[in-house]
Amino acid sequence: MSSIFDWFFSQYNNVPTHLVVLELIGVFFGFLSVWYSKQENILVYPTGIISTAIFVYILWVYGLLGDMLINAYYFIMSIYGWYYWTSTDSENHQIPITKTTKKEHFWSVIIFLLTTFFVLVVYKVNNKLDSWTAYVDALTTAIFFIGMWLMAKKKLENWTYWIIGDVISVPLYLYKGLIFTSFQYLLFTIIAIYGYKAWKKSLNSNQQTA
Repeated sequence: MSSIFDWFFSQYNNVPTHLVVLELIGVFFGFLSVWYSKQENILVYPTGIISTAIFVYILWVYGLLGDMLINAYYFIMSIYGWYYWTSTDSENHQIPITKTTKKEHFWSVIIFLLTTFFVLVVYKVNNKLDSWTAYVDALTTAIFFIGMWLMAKKKLENWTYWIIGDVISVPLYLYKGLIFTSFQYLLFTIIAIYGYKAWKKSLNSNQQTA
């Protein structure tokens, strides 16, 4: 067991203390954000804003440009989602959870293709398209772009994208030496599975009530 801990913390031997502290804070608020999302709690957005702001800086330092861009996107979408989730319909009811429409599925494909292309171009322009991690980063970025967009619109299927992206991100961050972040994505995967179940139950309940 001690050898595992030695390996775990050895990944941070040459990392500045402030980056380790920031990563821990970002992981903590990221965990809170996903947990609040599972609960369909509006606090998903303020906690998410703190976490994403921190990770924009950390990912820039580590050269993961795709995930840096997606965290900047999360920041913007969190503001939109905060507004959308607090909106009400004509009968003063909060916006309910719904399923993704065919039109939204179509736009999900468009978002995926455009995001993948854009991230790869960013890597190319910065002369960093020299590792398999760049291509994986572009893939997860595109997946998470769709997930965040659908979550802000309260679509059930957002959890499917989070689960896929989280599973891919666990080994990616482990390989890059961001151990705490890798562990965070492992927890995200578990929470996302339960989040899907909770939102599915809420959706079914709303349909029965209607």
